[in-house]
Amino acid sequence: MSTTEISAEGRSTDGQPDPPTSHALTKDAPAGDSTILTNGESQQDPKQESPAFQRNFSFWVVIVALCGVMVMASLENTVVVTSGPVIVADLMMVDTYIWISNAFFVTSAAVQPLFGQICDVFGRRWPMLFATSLFILGSGICGGATNGSMMIAGRAIQGSGSGGAVMLAHIILADIVPLRQRGYYLAILLSIFGIGLAVGPIVGGAFVDHATWRWAFYVNLPFGGLTLVLLYLFLHVNYDRGTTVLQKLRRIDWLGNALIMAGTVSMLYALAGAGVLHPWSSWETLVPLLLGLLGLLLFAAWETYGQRLAADLVMPPHLFHHRTSWTVAVGTFFHWMLVYWSLYFVPVYFQAVLLYSAQYTGVAILPLTLVSIVGSILAAMAVSRWGRFKLIHIVGETVFAVGMGLFGLMGRTTTVAEWVLLQCLSALGGGMILDTLLPAFQAPVSESDQAAATSTWTFIRTIGGVWGVAVPATIFNNRIDQLARRISDPAVAQLLMGGGGYEHATAAFVNSFDEPVRGQVLDVYRDAMRLVFLSSVAFGGAAALLFSLEKDVKLREELETDYGLRDKEKN
Repeated sequence: MSTTEISAEGRSTDGQPDPPTSHALTKDAPAGDSTILTNGESQQDPKQESPAFQRNFSFWVVIVALCGVMVMASLENTVVVTSGPVIVADLMMVDTYIWISNAFFVTSAAVQPLFGQICDVFGRRWPMLFATSLFILGSGICGGATNGSMMIAGRAIQGSGSGGAVMLAHIILADIVPLRQRGYYLAILLSIFGIGLAVGPIVGGAFVDHATWRWAFYVNLPFGGLTLVLLYLFLHVNYDRGTTVLQKLRRIDWLGNALIMAGTVSMLYALAGAGVLHPWSSWETLVPLLLGLLGLLLFAAWETYGQRLAADLVMPPHLFHHRTSWTVAVGTFFHWMLVYWSLYFVPVYFQAVLLYSAQYTGVAILPLTLVSIVGSILAAMAVSRWGRFKLIHIVGETVFAVGMGLFGLMGRTTTVAEWVLLQCLSALGGGMILDTLLPAFQAPVSESDQAAATSTWTFIRTIGGVWGVAVPATIFNNRIDQLARRISDPAVAQLLMGGGGYEHATAAFVNSFDEPVRGQVLDVYRDAMRLVFLSSVAFGGAAALLFSLEKDVKLREELETDYGLRDKEKN
C-alpha cells in the first residue's frame, strides 16, 4: 500500500486524473471569500500565500462553538426516543407520531446541498449564523407546541437548521485545519456528536420524569444562544465585495437544488412510513418512492450534462472521477446505514428482550458511543502519523460488520459482560471509520472544491442514516409478522403484526402478559432481532469490499486553502 505517485504527465499511476495541486482562486472560490477567525473583517489578497495553520485563542473558541453545534444537533436526533410517547399523548398525535422524528431527518438531509453552495457564494459566516438561528427557532417552536402540526413544523425547521449547521461545521473545520491533521479535530467533533446521540434518550427520559418534555427542546435555547454569540464574535469571513447580490445568486445551481431537494423529500417521505404507516407494496409508499428516485436520477443527469448552463453545480461530476472518491462515497452510505442500524435496534433488544427500562437502556448502550470514541481517536492518530487510510477502513469496517453480526447471538440469557463485550467490539471497528471517511473523500479534490465535497459527503451520510432505519425496520416488522403466529393468544399476535412490533417493543408491554404468552412474545422479539442483526453483515461486508478498492491518496500537510486563519495584526 503506497501513496499516489505522480507521473510527468500529471496523472496517477493507476490511470486516474490526479487531484489539482493549484489552489488559486476560481469560480468555486471567489477572490476574497475566505474564512477569517478574528475580531474584524478584511478582504484577502488573492496573491498572498495560503495562511499557516494556527491554533490561537480564536481557533479554539471556534472549535468549542462547533462542538456546541454538534452536541445540540445530535441530542435532537435521539432525545425524542424516550420523550416521544409522552409528546404523542400530550399533543394527541397518535396518527402522526412518526413525523416527530422524520420531519427532522427529512429536512436535515434536503437542505444540505443548498447550504453547501450558499456558503461557497456568500462565505461561511452568515450561512452558519443563519443555520444555527434556524435550529434555535425550531427548538423554541417545538418546546411551545400546543398541537401536532406545530410540533411537526418546529421539528422541520429544527432539522433544516441542524442539517445546515452540521454540514457547515465540517466545511469550517476543513478551512482551518490541514488535511493531514484534520482527523484529530474531526474526531473531536464526531465524538461530541456521538455522545449527544447516546445521551439524548437519557436526557429526554430525565426531563419527562423530573420536569416536562418541553425542556427537551427548551434546553437548546440558552446553549444555542451562547454558541451563536461565540460564532458571531469569532467567526468572521471575507467575501467577494466586487460582485452584487444578484450576481452571487446567479452562481447558485437553482435547478439542481430544486431537483435534489424534491427527490430527497419525496424518497424520505416514502421511507418514513414504509412498513409502519403503509405496506411497502402500497401506492402510498411506491408512488413517492419512485418519484423521489426519478427526481434524483434527473438531478444526476443535470449535474452530468448541465455544466454549460449552470455557473456552479451542486455536485460537480469531477468530485467522483477518482477511484477513491466514489468508493468512499458508496462506502460512507453503507457505513452510516450500519451506524443508525445499531443506534435504533440495539435499544430494541434491551427493552423487548432483556426488559430494561427506557432510561436504563440509554445507559446500557453507552459502550457503543464511548468505545467508538476510542476507536476514532486511535484511527485519527494513525492517519496523522502515517497518512494512510485504506487499511484502517478495511479493518475497521470488517470488525464493525462482524460485531453487528454477533449481536444476533444475543438472547434472553445474555449476561451484562457478554453484551458489553459485543458492543465494544462493534464500536471499536465502527469508530475507526467515523472520522477517516471525510478526509479520504476530500483528499483527491482541490481545496477550491472542499465545500462541494463536504456537503456531498454529508448528504450521502445523512441519506445512509435514513436507509439505516428504514431497512432494518422493514426486516424487523416482516419477521414479526411471520413469528407472531407462534403466540397462542390471537389478540396479542394481532397487536404485534402490521408494524405493531416496533411500537410495542417495551418492557411494560411484554410484562403485561402472563405465562405462557409472555415467554412467547419474548421469543418472537428475540428471533426477530436475530435476523435484523445478521442481515446487517451483508451491508458491512459490501462496504469493506468497496474500501479494498480505494487508493491511498497523499494527505496535504500544509493548510492549502483560501479560507484560513490570519493573525489579528494582519487585519
